[in-house]
Amino acid sequence: MRIPFSRSLIAAFATIVAIVSMVMLPKPARAGVLGGFYDPPSPLAPYCLNDGDVIKDEPSNFVLPTQTPYSARRIMYCTRDTNGARVAVTGTVITPELSWAGSGLRPIIGFAVGTQGMGDQCAPSYQVTTANPTEYELAAITALLDAGYGVTISDYQGMGTPGVPSYLNRNALGYAVLDSIRAAQRLTSAFLPAVGPVALWGYSEGGLASGAAAQLQVSYAPELQVAGAYVGAAPANLQQLAQYLDGKPAAGVLLYMVNGMNAAYPKAGFLNMLNPVGRLLASQALNECWVQTLAQHALLQTSTLTNDGRSIPAHFAEQPLASPVNQQLLGLVAPTVPVFVVHTPLDDIAPYQPGHDMAVSWCDRGATVQFTALTAPTHLAALIASVPLALSYIQSRFDGLPAPSNCGNF
Repeated sequence: MRIPFSRSLIAAFATIVAIVSMVMLPKPARAGVLGGFYDPPSPLAPYCLNDGDVIKDEPSNFVLPTQTPYSARRIMYCTRDTNGARVAVTGTVITPELSWAGSGLRPIIGFAVGTQGMGDQCAPSYQVTTANPTEYELAAITALLDAGYGVTISDYQGMGTPGVPSYLNRNALGYAVLDSIRAAQRLTSAFLPAVGPVALWGYSEGGLASGAAAQLQVSYAPELQVAGAYVGAAPANLQQLAQYLDGKPAAGVLLYMVNGMNAAYPKAGFLNMLNPVGRLLASQALNECWVQTLAQHALLQTSTLTNDGRSIPAHFAEQPLASPVNQQLLGLVAPTVPVFVVHTPLDDIAPYQPGHDMAVSWCDRGATVQFTALTAPTHLAALIASVPLALSYIQSRFDGLPAPSNCGNF
């Protein structure tokens, strides 16, 4: 099914681009400098008896463009990294202050954010409370809050907390999202149900995280009552993503990929391919948010960053780097929850074909999938267009309506 892109959504997208272009770029910060709340206790083990345990929390000045009264808590909770080791991750839990008007218990959304950057200052729980936030997810978060849902938003591993972010590392992202829901249910100061219906929501990197969480849920968090998952514009195949972005406006994302993979798989030697310029830019990217990276590394030709003059995608395609990159492939395990997949063939950042193939693969493995192809002209424009569609889909799942599927017809 293909959904037309309206003029009003184009206007909304243009407004967002104009606003972002006028916003002062966040001042770069070295990794680990936020300190304070973002410093995990040491040793961590006594605080992490179970995945999703809340280590600490505090009030948050998380600013949303809504008239709906709400409260927000900044949290630190326990989850796992790519290799299964326990780590501390931060995030935000948002609770509407109006009584839940629906049937049953108030649902909770595990909201997986898209690409934020690599600097600690890019963590949503931090930067949305500052004077110059550049968080493009606020409209979607607000729509969910206005619908009466509790929302829990993970910063992901290494964002705010010490270490390198787990950028596009499938399992680490999925664990972080599922454990953020567990943390929200256990956070007594959030006044959300300890059990009850939940859903997964994510676009772009968040789509990878939401899809990964949907795949992992039955084995990792079977107690969660997941009604459905929204997976938008997921970069489902990192090999194809790397090839697609090299030399393009968002080519700086390849620096994030190198850093994230190197941190998760240090023995593979992801940095070994880089020449001095490449190492310098990769190091600089560790301190950047997405706006800075787009501005400073647009149209980057990664062949200029390697020792042998071949592109970073060419290195990703060969061993020993190919194995860890290929481990992030999404679609090889069928989610047991119904999934709504959205992508535009005109996506200029996350290529359409891998997202389409992911949905087909899920269908072939028996999943209940509704796939929608948008006509939105860009990645960010499709983000805006997908919000009302995803909201309607999730609301229908919470209402207990049969989940639609168009497997075999896309």
